Amino acid sequence: MLIGEVARRSGVSARMLRHYESLGLVRPSGRTDSGYREYSAKDIRRIFHIESLRSLGLSLREIGRALDDPGFTPSALVGDLIRQTRDRIAAETELLTRLRRIDAADPTDWEDVLQVVALLQALGSQNADARQRAALSSADGVPVPVEALVEAVLSETEPNVAGALQWALARSGDGGPALLAKGLRSPVAAVRKRAVQSLAEMPGGEATPHLRDALTDPDAGVRGYAALALGTRGVVEAVPTLIDMIVAGRNDTDAADALSKLAGDTATADRIATRLVDLLAHDTMGTPARGRLTQALAGIPGTTVSRALMELSHDEDRAVALTAAYLRQLRDAR
Repeated sequence: MLIGEVARRSGVSARMLRHYESLGLVRPSGRTDSGYREYSAKDIRRIFHIESLRSLGLSLREIGRALDDPGFTPSALVGDLIRQTRDRIAAETELLTRLRRIDAADPTDWEDVLQVVALLQALGSQNADARQRAALSSADGVPVPVEALVEAVLSETEPNVAGALQWALARSGDGGPALLAKGLRSPVAAVRKRAVQSLAEMPGGEATPHLRDALTDPDAGVRGYAALALGTRGVVEAVPTLIDMIVAGRNDTDAADALSKLAGDTATADRIATRLVDLLAHDTMGTPARGRLTQALAGIPGTTVSRALMELSHDEDRAVALTAAYLRQLRDAR
């Protein structure tokens, strides 16, 4: 078969076939009387083998070794190709992310593009001051892509920088809560905690459903931050977690304040008071926990608490009794 016919049937151009021949990859087995290259069926099979290996990303030199060296083993080379491909995909994905963020900033000219690029680089800086300045630059009218802010805040461990990022994210408009919610699915508790802390700073009600979801998080710290945020938003589903925090002594003062805010209506106040009183009567409840629960009663209105404080003022635990008596005096003085 002549070179033109081979090119037509194989899809490999005649120029490339000549290049293969010059490299010694495939040589036509014969020549016609007129001196034209003539390829055999075996030659054509080799051409298809070459193209198959090229599709895997092998270089022509590597293809020559694979086809001609009987001792050549593909495992190491394929492993290298896998690593190279992963690196290439990671680099391309990073570039795509950067381009999407620039596009989201809606630049009007190349100066805007350069400004956004500089901002993105600063957000990824190893220097905490540079990251903080980048977060605060939104106050100067520099468009900070929401996706970049979310990625930065979920990975930020420096408290001051995290605060600046949360502030910038709260000013960024729509989209922030939904992106932060993805952080709640992280296998790393610290990332989920940062997501909840950032959601707590978001204005409006868009973050509330995501904070509710965080109440079932396996990490007590994540649940606690979500409950405190929901308490300030008047979400009564936070009550059980807030009470658990008081029992455990984890941010118990803040939890008690949140319960006090939630106890604005009679039904919720009675529910909270009943639960606190039930726990105080529990035989296995330790002295420190009973003390914290007694103190938490101070912010809950209603007759249930008044009766409980009267009984607790005669409690066998002197610290609990003194606390209850003091709280009774304060209530009576109002």
